[in-house]
Amino acid sequence: MGSHTLILLLFALAIVTVDCNSEGDALIAWKHALADPFNVLQSWDPTLVNPCTWYHVTCNSKNSVTRVDLGDAGLSGPLVPQLAILKNLQYLEVFANNLTGNIPREIGTLKALISLDLYQNKLSGTIPASLGNLKLLRFLRINSNKLSGKIPTAVIQLIQFGQLNIMNVSDNQLTGSVHHHNKTEFAVTTIIQDPKA
Repeated sequence: MGSHTLILLLFALAIVTVDCNSEGDALIAWKHALADPFNVLQSWDPTLVNPCTWYHVTCNSKNSVTRVDLGDAGLSGPLVPQLAILKNLQYLEVFANNLTGNIPREIGTLKALISLDLYQNKLSGTIPASLGNLKLLRFLRINSNKLSGKIPTAVIQLIQFGQLNIMNVSDNQLTGSVHHHNKTEFAVTTIIQDPKA
C-alpha cells in the first residue's frame, strides 16, 4: 500500500515539474528572441527546475507563472507565440519597451489574463480577434503602438459581455471608433481612443 502511494506522489511531482519546465521553456524562448541591453533577464536560467525564482516572474502556490513584469525594461524584439503555454498567466506587463512585430493570436488563449499592458511599444499589424476570448480581462492597454485596421468585434464585445474596465487603444493607426454599450447600468468600461478625424 505504501509503495503505491509513493509511486502516485512521484507521478504527481513529475507532472508538476513538466508543467513548470514547459513554462520555463516558453519564457526562455522569448528571452532568446529579445535584445536585453540592461540584462534584466539575467536570472532567467533554463537549468533551474521552474521559473518561479526568476526576477520579474511571479508564480502561484502550484509553481505556475501568474505574472510577468517587464515594464520599462529596455527590451526590444517580438512577443512570441510560446507565451500561450503560460495558462495561468493573469498579468502580462511589458509596457514602455521597444517590442516590435504583431501581437500573437495565441495570446487569446490565456483565459486567466486580467491585465494585458503592451502600451508604448512599436507593435504593428492588427489587433487579433482572439483577444475577444479573454473574458476575465479587465485592463487592455495597447495604446502608443503602430497597430492598424479595425478593432475586432470580438474585442469590442468584451465591453458588453466581459469584465473589461479600461480599454486604451489611442495613439495607433486604427480605424473606426468604439461606443459604450452598457445595458446593465453596473459595469462601465473606460474607453480611450483617438478623437474622430
